[in-house]
Amino acid sequence: MRFDRMNRRHVRLLAAVGVPLLLLAAGATGWALTPAAAPTAPPVAGPPASPTRAAPERVPVAAPAPGDLPVVDYGPAPTGFPADPGALDTTPLTEGLHPTRRIAAYTAPGGRPLAFLDPTISGVDLTMPIAERRAGWAAVLLPSANRTLAWLPPGGHTTVALRDQIVIERKPHRLTWYRAGRSVRSWEVSLGQRGQETPLGRTFILGRTPPPESVYGGVDIFALGSVPDDPDSVPAGLRGAHIGIHSWYHDGELGKKTTNGCIRLTKSGQRELLAEVRPGTEVVVVDELPAPPPTA
Repeated sequence: MRFDRMNRRHVRLLAAVGVPLLLLAAGATGWALTPAAAPTAPPVAGPPASPTRAAPERVPVAAPAPGDLPVVDYGPAPTGFPADPGALDTTPLTEGLHPTRRIAAYTAPGGRPLAFLDPTISGVDLTMPIAERRAGWAAVLLPSANRTLAWLPPGGHTTVALRDQIVIERKPHRLTWYRAGRSVRSWEVSLGQRGQETPLGRTFILGRTPPPESVYGGVDIFALGSVPDDPDSVPAGLRGAHIGIHSWYHDGELGKKTTNGCIRLTKSGQRELLAEVRPGTEVVVVDELPAPPPTA
């Protein structure tokens, strides 16, 4: 969670309060016209053909993961995982994945293992939105990384329904909360200043923490799975922190680019999100939607 003026030693996550594009391939069948032929004797009927069955999809085998692989935690995630091809897609992700034991994360179905994922990060239950399914494997948004997927083989996890989504637009400085694909509320927000812009792309709510300082307005903070795009651009005390959604002690900077990359909204708005939205909920940051949401 990346919080303004927040020393890394203050970051402590607490347990959170819990809630297709169909690609159609069309083939063309050619018809050949031939001259009429002389009548022939009718064919002799044979036994009916047995119905054909589609071969079951082969599930790629997961290669054994070396025991010395790093474990994804609150620090920067290991590199080498694939980029999220739908990073700016605002189609809601409606299913989350929670590891029930330590599981290996791969570069692709049947690919190379690069790290482990535990059921918790810093004591908080880890739930990651599922971005894609393929051949029995699931691709999730990787925590502690930006616009990155990790592929997980079958087993070792459970799934939960995700009913909410948060979309943040950088140009109009707007945060919109959606439920079941329909907008509920919009708020004006403050976003990252020049050089420390709020990172674009899909991420998710990792967990929540109480405010470490009075500047946060006395309201809990949402830590996101995303981190600064340029870690060296933030103040030294914020190195290693995550992007956060939080309130501020005053509302005078709403609609402006004044933060170190976090998203600030009103205290009442933050309290409403904390009460209604569960960890694992997808958060998408885009420059601007094609049309404003109805509640904007």
